[in-house]
Amino acid sequence: MNRRSLCIFLLPVSLLLSCLLQQTHAVRYVVTNTVPNTPGGQLFDREIGVNFTLSIMPTINDFIYKVFEERSPAERRNVPVLNVYISEFPGYAYKNGDNINISASALYNMYRPRSVSKWMFTSVMYHEMTHVFQWHGNFGAPGGLTEGTADYVMVKSGYYNQAYYTRPGAGKRWDEGYGVTERFLEYCDSLLQGFTAKLNKKMMYKYSDVYWVELLGKPVDQLWREYKAKYGNQPAEDSIDIFQGLKY
Repeated sequence: MNRRSLCIFLLPVSLLLSCLLQQTHAVRYVVTNTVPNTPGGQLFDREIGVNFTLSIMPTINDFIYKVFEERSPAERRNVPVLNVYISEFPGYAYKNGDNINISASALYNMYRPRSVSKWMFTSVMYHEMTHVFQWHGNFGAPGGLTEGTADYVMVKSGYYNQAYYTRPGAGKRWDEGYGVTERFLEYCDSLLQGFTAKLNKKMMYKYSDVYWVELLGKPVDQLWREYKAKYGNQPAEDSIDIFQGLKY
């Protein structure tokens, strides 16, 4: 078979800590390079690797729980198995169900210099793993809000390019997604400590714009206007991420 798959139960002793961390929150991690003979697949094996990916996943998982202030299993999404696939498809990365798919071609074309491959890959993993563990109102939440929340966790982790990331006050709409919505969530946090975590918990079963009023006392559109005014109503600009604007 032209596949390389490694389940965490088969890891060497050097990754025992990762195994123990998994048992803490009952998530099993599996990483599969489905295209090991492609340039991107070879880059993954050479510069990043299955073992490295497995070693960071429990840490990212725990960080997400911390950011969302989810202290008990009842507050968390039940994810028995989380798969990461390195494969070939148009685009960069996406989540479907409890699976994260990362494009080998994007790895090869965008991870430059090669020396920062692990750092860039870790940044993407913070974003994509957040999509797996965040609440989204049974898919009723605006897509821009879920993308902004995933970026929010990534920014909290420190794995983002501060020099090129979206500036506070940018954007056309509060639910534009990515950096625009991330900066707006930071602003809302400044009005109520832990706002983003509280909003995430409210979306366990459904989403409603009423949640913003319940938490902050104002409609979200009014909050957005006040946020824009705070930063001088600067002209809208595109959300910029470390992958040169390519959305994932």
